[in-house]
Amino acid sequence: MATKDDTTFVRSGHEQVKQCCARLYESDLTRFLLGDSFHPGGSQLTGKLGRMLALSPASRVLDVACGKGTTAVFLAKEFGCEVFGIDYGDQNVAAARSLAQADHVDSRVQFDRSDAENLPFSDGSFDAVICECAFCTFPDKAASATEFFRVLRRGGHVGISDLTRAEILPKDLDGLLAWIACIGDAQTVEGYATFLEHAGFSVDSIEQQNDALKEMVDQVRMKLLGAEIMTGLNKMQLPGLDLGAAKRMASSAMAAVKQGQLGYVLIRATKPDSH
Repeated sequence: MATKDDTTFVRSGHEQVKQCCARLYESDLTRFLLGDSFHPGGSQLTGKLGRMLALSPASRVLDVACGKGTTAVFLAKEFGCEVFGIDYGDQNVAAARSLAQADHVDSRVQFDRSDAENLPFSDGSFDAVICECAFCTFPDKAASATEFFRVLRRGGHVGISDLTRAEILPKDLDGLLAWIACIGDAQTVEGYATFLEHAGFSVDSIEQQNDALKEMVDQVRMKLLGAEIMTGLNKMQLPGLDLGAAKRMASSAMAAVKQGQLGYVLIRATKPDSH
């Protein structure tokens, strides 16, 4: 049986993971490697996920781990829906608000700092919940899935896009760079489905999008090659980045994708009307 001190220690560890991930996704290094969307497929897959969720101008959507607001702003412009984005990083929230203002959608898009495991919304507040390439980074995935279920109305949908992985991966796919690439605590497809089903959802659509992951990994490899050339010419500085380790990780990631050890998936699940 866990003691009070044990529980406090676990929670403290979870907070450290969240804060570390928030700082990581706010960093210039992450933007350099992953671009603006921070997930494979960019706005094209975001649009596909929005259509899977049947978004419309009448929809009220929660974007969990919204980052710098790219997805929320895109959804508001593409589907005309109202979007509320939450993120654990203060800098991300500030950047997201600036983006919404710059794109003139701030009347329909709001952002705030919050925790996916403890959402500050009443039951049944949203028609849809979207979470792109972030669920895998949450320390308590079961709690997050339960919160998604709680804040959705009956018949509402949750849409998750995320990296999938085999149980065992090459050693190069560990550490800080693996977290940047969403590999750190990615799940199997069945693992994601289990979290959602245990929360009460019915999983009704699973689509593999491995080509989008291949494209992103290839882009990262090209950026690293360019960075190596630029740093060699003293025209670029990337403090904290071990280019050699990054290149090895990118090569291992591409090999793992080709061998079926890494993939990317879109999942839609529904909160039953009868709940």
